[in-house]
Amino acid sequence: QVQLVESGGGLVQAGGSLRVSCTASGSIFMTNRMGWYRQAPGKQRELVAGITSGGNTNYADSVKGRFTISRDNAKNTVYLQMNSLKPEDTGAYYCNAEIRAWGGYAARAYWGQGTQVTVSS
Repeated sequence: QVQLVESGGGLVQAGGSLRVSCTASGSIFMTNRMGWYRQAPGKQRELVAGITSGGNTNYADSVKGRFTISRDNAKNTVYLQMNSLKPEDTGAYYCNAEIRAWGGYAARAYWGQGTQVTVSS
């Protein structure tokens, strides 16, 4: 079994900062790409940022220059540092990871339960 557990969401004023974290645990053989998605009420889930095991990153245009994704491979943890937050950043933030479990033949996507980020104006 593999689990992703997020932490660090909360309520912040516009212009403030938050850091969310996600740790993968369980029967993990290899962790490939990790990323963060978000979903605002009434909207589709969208990619916020992703990072490969080698450290290559990609970001949604709306967060470039404000958000930074990083990871600690030894801890199977991915972080999202969010600065200069805007009300439109509000939503549930979900961790995603491509993980090959012990005994598995290929990597598959796993999701965390989500952590709420609310930015007040």
